[in-house]
Amino acid sequence: MSQDIVSDGLNQIMNTKKAGKRELVLKRYSGLLIKILDIAKQYGYIDYNLSKNELKIEIKNVNTMRAIKPRFTVSVKRINFYVRRFLPAKNFGFIIVSTNKGLMRHEEAEEKNIGGCLIAYIF
Repeated sequence: MSQDIVSDGLNQIMNTKKAGKRELVLKRYSGLLIKILDIAKQYGYIDYNLSKNELKIEIKNVNTMRAIKPRFTVSVKRINFYVRRFLPAKNFGFIIVSTNKGLMRHEEAEEKNIGGCLIAYIF
């Protein structure tokens, strides 16, 4: 068990998908992981319910959901380089960027002209 709760959570989602299952329960989660799942839920990739001690996740239309390690800090001009590196095609999926304005998709960060730290990618 590693110390990175975000990476562990996203890996468990992908392992569940590869096993052919649609639901999983996470006992270890963090506020950052929940914010990432909020963004994924907003775009129809997953659905989740948060109860007292567990996080129930239903997988919908996820191809890949991975954490980016190490967490690169990038300027707005460099975001496109990492989009080409992590995403398979243009306008297919997104990278989640942690900025001083909160977590957002890379398109939003480019529109607002804000750089930040790359957290995860989803497609």
